[in-house]
Amino acid sequence: MRPAAAYTIALAIFALDRATKWLVETRLSTLDAYTVIPGFFDIVHARNPGAAFSLFADADGPWRTFLLIGVAGVVLVMVALMLRKAHTLNAGHAWGLALILGGALGNVYDRVLTGAVTDFLDFYIGAWHWPAFNVADSAIVTGSGLLILDILRNRHKERG
Repeated sequence: MRPAAAYTIALAIFALDRATKWLVETRLSTLDAYTVIPGFFDIVHARNPGAAFSLFADADGPWRTFLLIGVAGVVLVMVALMLRKAHTLNAGHAWGLALILGGALGNVYDRVLTGAVTDFLDFYIGAWHWPAFNVADSAIVTGSGLLILDILRNRHKERG
């Protein structure tokens, strides 16, 4: 994959993340929930000042936002630099890094502007409830999964 293609994928993820968050932010209050699949999936408007899946959301103080932006900024720079050599990476690595970059851009953008990230995908079964998340989170998790699978596949090829 060419670096330009990897950066284009990242920008597409960022654009999709911004568009979906904008729709939620402009059409739903934080008190609303739109049921998509009863008993399983709602669209909500949640504000997450913490990290992924609301980690550190209850921590107070300016250090939380500063730390989360700082760590994400370092990751953004590292991944962007790795993608400069996307043509030397196999497809799984290039796609994984592009998805991670796009997702990280989406969440850092929110955090820098408002100090919190908009989450809206809400899955649950009975009393079991997964923390709300967004397109950026999905891209980061999917990209990380692709990297892990690709690493495991390459290790398996080397052994056998």
